[in-house]
Amino acid sequence: MIECKQLTKRYGDLIAVNNLDLKLEEGDVFGFIGPNGSGKTTTMRMIATLLNPDYGEAYVCGKSIYTDPQAIRRLIGFMPDFFGVYDDMTVLEYLEFFAATYRIDASARRKVAEEKLELVDMSFKRDAMVNQLSRGQTQRIGLARVLLHEPQVLLLDEPASGLDPRARIEIRNLLKRLGEMNKTVIVSSHILPELADVCTRVGMIEKGEMIVDGYVDEVMRKARQRILLHVRVNENEERAAALLESHDEVDGVTIKGGMMIVTLAEDVLDYSFIPSLLIESGFRMSLFREEDVNLETAFMELTKGKQQ
Repeated sequence: MIECKQLTKRYGDLIAVNNLDLKLEEGDVFGFIGPNGSGKTTTMRMIATLLNPDYGEAYVCGKSIYTDPQAIRRLIGFMPDFFGVYDDMTVLEYLEFFAATYRIDASARRKVAEEKLELVDMSFKRDAMVNQLSRGQTQRIGLARVLLHEPQVLLLDEPASGLDPRARIEIRNLLKRLGEMNKTVIVSSHILPELADVCTRVGMIEKGEMIVDGYVDEVMRKARQRILLHVRVNENEERAAALLESHDEVDGVTIKGGMMIVTLAEDVLDYSFIPSLLIESGFRMSLFREEDVNLETAFMELTKGKQQ
């Protein structure tokens, strides 16, 4: 559905995107992760045919961004991070106006607009003025707008930016629904937890270079080279730490706020020996768990040494 080959964009001496390769299939929900200024928006604008690359090629549904830009624009829905709305229009009028620009037949525009309002849970605002909506409601109307012409591909640039917690949850639920509809989605964010339970695949970009690209579970495994355990004993944690650190399958132990952070040696997956060792030595444990890996810790681990 989307394929980028050595996509490159420069602004003077600044390389915004550097030889980026990416291939997404139908139904992929791709989380594009990176800090502000890392090249996410530039990449999405090139795929959307709004910005010409200096080098490389990109295809959307088999069509080239160079030779078939108009065809690509009919196949995609692009929602920028910030967009304006028109004054003196109701929500329904706003969507019908854009339905006309997408050349949807006049007799079908209202029905299509109301269907998309229902999809984004905004039917109750159909007669409200667009410029009086909250930020979260405006984002949902923007999403309804780019869905009007039934695009196969969605490019969503920071859709949850600036939203309150409830609105972010609503946007995440909408993204899940779009994935269930078998649309190919690229959604960018610099707030990593927003994408954790939405995406099937993630890409991590830093200074214009794609550092990691893969399915979520693969990325997590790549980030976690060694298992970390959180262990708390009721007393004498320093003696307990020394005991664990002497074991061949433990790489190191640190103490933070009375909690022992135990790093296992590489390729050690079975850590059942730890509670046995502590209990047999007379220690009582109040906590024992493996540290979770999330997108945030994965990003920090996989970008080590690449952010200088």
